[in-house]
Amino acid sequence: SKIGHTDAEINNLTKLLFLLTVALSTALVILKGVTSQWYKYFIRFIVLFSYIIPINLRVNLDLSKIWYSICIHKDDEIAGTVVRNTTIPEELGRISYLLSDKTGTLTQNEMVFKKLHLGTVSFGTESFSEVRDNLASEYSNGTKTGSKVRKTLAYRVKESVRALAICHNVTPSGSDDVSEDGGEINAAYSHSIAEKMQYQAASPDEVALVEWTEEVNLTLVYRDRQIMRLRTPAGDIEEFEILLIFPFTSESKRMGIIVRDTATKEITFVMKGADVVMANIVQYNDWLEEECDNMAREGLRTLVVAKKPLSQEQYEDFERRYNEAKLSINDRARQMRQVQLTLEGDMQLLCVTGVEDKLQPDVRTTLELLANAGIKVWMLTGDKLETATNIAISSRLVSRMTPIYQFKPVKTRTEAHNELNNFRKHNENALIILGNSLMTCLEHYEQEFVELAMMSPAVVVCRCSPTQKAAIVHLIKKHSNKPVAAIGDGGNDVSMIQAADAGIGIVGKEGKQASLAADFSINQFSFVGRLLLWHGRNSYNRCASLSQFIIHRGLIISVMQAIFSAVFFFVSISLYQGVLLIGYSSFFTMGPVFLLVLDVDVEAKIAMMYPELYKELQKGRVLSYKTFFMWILVSVYQGAAIMYLGLLLFKEDFIHVIAITFTVLIVTELLMVVVTVRTWHWLMAVAQIFSLGCYFLALVFLPEYFDPAFLTSTDFLVKFVALTAASCLPLFIMKYVRKRFAPPIYAKLQQSG
Repeated sequence: SKIGHTDAEINNLTKLLFLLTVALSTALVILKGVTSQWYKYFIRFIVLFSYIIPINLRVNLDLSKIWYSICIHKDDEIAGTVVRNTTIPEELGRISYLLSDKTGTLTQNEMVFKKLHLGTVSFGTESFSEVRDNLASEYSNGTKTGSKVRKTLAYRVKESVRALAICHNVTPSGSDDVSEDGGEINAAYSHSIAEKMQYQAASPDEVALVEWTEEVNLTLVYRDRQIMRLRTPAGDIEEFEILLIFPFTSESKRMGIIVRDTATKEITFVMKGADVVMANIVQYNDWLEEECDNMAREGLRTLVVAKKPLSQEQYEDFERRYNEAKLSINDRARQMRQVQLTLEGDMQLLCVTGVEDKLQPDVRTTLELLANAGIKVWMLTGDKLETATNIAISSRLVSRMTPIYQFKPVKTRTEAHNELNNFRKHNENALIILGNSLMTCLEHYEQEFVELAMMSPAVVVCRCSPTQKAAIVHLIKKHSNKPVAAIGDGGNDVSMIQAADAGIGIVGKEGKQASLAADFSINQFSFVGRLLLWHGRNSYNRCASLSQFIIHRGLIISVMQAIFSAVFFFVSISLYQGVLLIGYSSFFTMGPVFLLVLDVDVEAKIAMMYPELYKELQKGRVLSYKTFFMWILVSVYQGAAIMYLGLLLFKEDFIHVIAITFTVLIVTELLMVVVTVRTWHWLMAVAQIFSLGCYFLALVFLPEYFDPAFLTSTDFLVKFVALTAASCLPLFIMKYVRKRFAPPIYAKLQQSG
């Protein structure tokens, strides 16, 4: 499991407390006089001062983090949020970098088919009716793929749409009800033309393509492992036998299928994929690259579709070699890939498709909120540079006033050096870089590149693999030493999410892999704002207050023990006996101290309205060595004031020193909670009353420690008030003066709000 920065800092403070315990014990042993029995006294002093090391701090922190997780889960404004890792909710309060996926994270992963380009003609949303008309015309003429006809526009439309309807891994609903022999056209594909089919697939891109083919009246009505059936605009059924499928992978960036038309017995190899790989597979053309770039600039996801007719002999030869590769013992995957490559080449380019992925709700406002909070957002995506750039601008990841620097593709050390020098002159620009160029820079100039990139207001890494995403997370953690969060929705984001200090998964259309692997699961990107700025703020502030107060609680009683031992000739005897010590850290103070987990410094609406407040948390000043030593000074002062004044005021009634000092100690701790808390909760008042009630009961039922007659005397009450005022009044005055003349920013906003 992950260990947060706050836990690491508390561990370091605990080490200092251990050294303080050893140093104090050593000093008292030396002052007592080193004898042959010195080690016995050393061990006794270690035991006496063991309260300096807050053993119960770990338990309190773990319980408090469970409470923070419950608060996150119960928040109706981010409904459905699940905390899967309850050990790091406070990390959300000091995030400096947020690394985000694009598809399904910044966008909805709801694909809408927007454009079909055939090379000489392009069809958009307004002209899809022409595609429908051309398709109906071609099917009504009854022409077949192999006929010797001039390739008219209608023919090219038909071939392109049919390729899209064939090349996929989509299954229509109701396919299980279709008879295996295909003898009858049953309910699975006897829907009326107006009734839409339901489709299932791992990728929403494929569903969007098949839904569009249905929209133009070429409908996928049945599919199993061997057969695929399409309903034509004329209402007839086209049946294809599925011979082989080459699934899509993140490495190949393409998928293919070999089918046989059961009517004509023609065998066709159809393939679709990213333009960067398909450009080398299709026949020469002069429009593919340009049109893909144009679509990418419009923010569309592009796919290139191609086909290749195969003779029976060609297919049988390929099948034989492919099956031999599948039976190979060594390097099976590589050999299968090599055989497949023999088929991929000189393919006929059919079309380029453009699919739009809509932005998630409130993405723009959320990204602006995070930017104002001082959180730098990096977008890591596998999409084209142009598509990534367009989404970065439209989502306002890169503001319209911020210039963009496109890092040129580099492959060598010299190219990387020159481009880094150019980028150094534009380090105030948003950076957009290819994944391969990034790896080249990191290989030769890791330190220089990361330092420059971290100064950019936004960074977009495109054509980025899952391995590269995780590597970028590790790099930022290594060079910035600041908490990094990562957010994604798909299986390819899992490595990045698990590498981050705080991994956030979105339950999306690609499944729950990211959600289940993440520390925090949310339903949409806009929830990140409240998760970090409100819940993260509260968790971090509360953890800091609780941990430091528990340290103070152990230090103050240890200071009193040290003074008691020093005054009485360095005796190694406990000032308070077991029952009192147990009550001190449990019944008498536990409730109010633990209920610091309910404290808030500002209301939620103010935290969201003024995201700049989050910048103060990123500096880590709430829990630091400075605040730690301030609490030590407070503990030393209060412990000394209570013990020395107690001995001074009761020098004639020394037998009652334990009763008076312990009573003042308990009241001081409860008053210190009052000093520390910023917003009163009704449970805090109840806990204060309960703790005092428990102590009063102890006064009654523990007569061996407390003399009732003495405790009810006027002398006791006067001196008790004097001791309590000496230990607490200066701190109340300091708090008032600070609040009056130098209030923190959140206090000013709370008053104005």
